[in-house]
Amino acid sequence: MRKTAGYASLAVTGLLALSSLTGCANDAAGSTADAGGGGGKGESVKIMVGGLDKVIYLPAMLTQRLGYFQAEGLNVQLLSEPAGVQAETALVSGQVQGAVGFYDHTLDLQVKGKSVESVVQFSHAPGEVEVVSGKAAGELTSPKDFKGRKLGVTGLGSSTDFLTKYLAVKNGVRISEFTPVAVGAGPTFIAALQNGAIDGGMTTDPTVATILDKKAGKILIDMRTPEGSQQALGGPYPSSSLYMQTDWVNGHKDTVQKLANAFVKTLKWMSTHSADEIAAKMPADYSQGDKALYAQAIKSTLPMFTDDGVMPQGGPETVEKVLKAFNPNVKNAKVDLSRTYTTEFVKAVK
Repeated sequence: MRKTAGYASLAVTGLLALSSLTGCANDAAGSTADAGGGGGKGESVKIMVGGLDKVIYLPAMLTQRLGYFQAEGLNVQLLSEPAGVQAETALVSGQVQGAVGFYDHTLDLQVKGKSVESVVQFSHAPGEVEVVSGKAAGELTSPKDFKGRKLGVTGLGSSTDFLTKYLAVKNGVRISEFTPVAVGAGPTFIAALQNGAIDGGMTTDPTVATILDKKAGKILIDMRTPEGSQQALGGPYPSSSLYMQTDWVNGHKDTVQKLANAFVKTLKWMSTHSADEIAAKMPADYSQGDKALYAQAIKSTLPMFTDDGVMPQGGPETVEKVLKAFNPNVKNAKVDLSRTYTTEFVKAVK
């Protein structure tokens, strides 16, 4: 999972993302520079997000747009990387204090000797969708047909890579019998699907909504709801979360509590507002010129989110089962699930 571009390119990407986010925050209704990309007062925290415009990670930017970080006295800088595996690398290398990405990284890192834990669990389903191109749809009708196929993932070692491998193995296809292709998300994923570089792949909204709107592909497996997660993976699958290095958490409990307060407040706000209302709070460019389609993307993904930030019961066990099915490092190791997450902070939110 630490297969990434060099740190130099990571830093450049982070700086570009930070520059962009500062502009986004400044045009937020009712927000100030303090709630933006780091230009204001307050305790500073850097968080790397595995794709800020992905709906599965929507709580990160929404919390900033609602002013909840600022209300807690925090000056949060949100940086963006297109793949969660790169967000993880930024965290482990100490470039950022937190990462918004999939919970499964905490298990994989533990067996590699790194202590990282989820402190706010945004979701109880993956929010991921396996789509197939129109050309391949007639023959690729289930994961049993993955053999010999080129399947798109966000990045090698990413959570989409993990889930694709699990679906293959679960359905009798060895991971050596298909080819994962790193195609990112958004336009690069869609282009790969349209030009035949991939036969199908795993992605999230708003990419899914755009694919369907363009009639560029069809849904094969939908894991945007708890029911979809149960059917595909056999249980709740905690995915998007705020995770941090355990040593940093233990040394900065007041700061972590403030982050938990802000994020849980956002999750509760999301649970009482419509997709249209949520979309209206997000940066204008996230809709890519189609506000109705963006709102639909949010509506389709909303069922994945928790409303309290608490780890769903049985969720860690499902994730461990998924990883053990194909990941030899995890399969042959003893994972202490109690060290991969904490509910200390979310349960203390008033």
